[in-house]
Amino acid sequence: MGTQLIDHAVPLIRAVVIHPDGRSESSRLATERLEEAVGLARALDLDIRAEEIVRVRKPVPATLFGSGKVDELAALVRAAEAEAVVVDDDLTPVQQRNLEKAWECKVIDRTGLILEIFGRRARTKEGRLQVELARLDYERSRLVRTWTHLERQRGGTGSTGGPGETQIELDRRLIADRIVKLKGELEEVRRTRGLHRKARKKVPFPTVALVGYTNAGKSTLFNRLTGSEVLAKDLLFATLDTTQRTIRLPQGRPAIVADTVGFISDLPHELVESFRATLEEVGEADLILHVRDIASPDSEAQAKDVEAVLKQIPTVEGKVRRVLEVWNKTDLLDDDAREAVLGQAERLRAQGQAVAVSAWTGEGIEPLRETIAALIDDDPETEVVLQPHQGDALAWLYANGRVTGRETDDEGRTHVVVRLHPAALGRFERQFG
Repeated sequence: MGTQLIDHAVPLIRAVVIHPDGRSESSRLATERLEEAVGLARALDLDIRAEEIVRVRKPVPATLFGSGKVDELAALVRAAEAEAVVVDDDLTPVQQRNLEKAWECKVIDRTGLILEIFGRRARTKEGRLQVELARLDYERSRLVRTWTHLERQRGGTGSTGGPGETQIELDRRLIADRIVKLKGELEEVRRTRGLHRKARKKVPFPTVALVGYTNAGKSTLFNRLTGSEVLAKDLLFATLDTTQRTIRLPQGRPAIVADTVGFISDLPHELVESFRATLEEVGEADLILHVRDIASPDSEAQAKDVEAVLKQIPTVEGKVRRVLEVWNKTDLLDDDAREAVLGQAERLRAQGQAVAVSAWTGEGIEPLRETIAALIDDDPETEVVLQPHQGDALAWLYANGRVTGRETDDEGRTHVVVRLHPAALGRFERQFG
């Protein structure tokens, strides 16, 4: 792909985006990867003046690119009057420093870019803690670059005092101390989440977790299913903090739905580790809805990247991981493609594997709700006989189980067939028995 110069009137930080092709294990197309990197850069309000794909056959330890290509890109940076260069790959501290010298501007790698976006998007205390931990873990290896202007000896106190710690040693120690503190605070968050999960198990609603590539439409689908108003924008990583809501499935069965952070190819390991407390919600879920942008030409490759992240999330011992693919954005397909997708999804829906929807228009949402109910509805069926005055018990059954049959006999008693979790049945018998 040739270089594309872009003219912008808005006075933002001018930037060039470079995608080194051949470095990622992802099967996604280089053009799609470049487009995604540009989207990430724009999410930071950068003014993209040029974008280019550069083939890297053999990475150079000092600069990633060969010397000729570094000079060629330096000319591009000067022509674009760029103040920053985004390299869509992980750079070593040495590579980052050398490229900054060669191009005479700020260089941001993929991990740094994503961390910066996460830092802006985090809203809850937990989200901010997770992002700060990931950022410190990333910066710890880059102190040589970040703190060169502070690399000096601090004198000891008094005339006989020797030299103290260098500034860089002190900064490393401060970062290490801060990381330990943050990990302790996140462990407390994890413990609190565990208590919440135990409390939920006492009122055992099944849990459904939404996962998917960033910008696949998870939050729009979450809003459609729950009637909430979670931020849903055509923006990479619009949602970071996990949101949970209770929904009613067909025939009254309640369930808890959780919207989670979007995944991305080559998701920085610092973020996977830092967001462990959040991602545990996925490991605990009774059903995972894998939301896919079925209108994207990169849908298959994005799905593989999501599956790769899911493999890093442990499942609770004894729990079988159940995944239902939700093929979203069918409204963006042309008529022929849409017909083919809907037909294929209908066949897979019968096997509990996929449902085609448009979260934007609402098409397919009811079949999705029915499929969710069928997949999580594995509680044993029980028949309960209620006296005419036990209206509160009947309401409790509707609120905590799934009523599949109900009839009234000649004496006014109500015979209810209900699917109830064994723990819920025990609570019902203690309360109304």
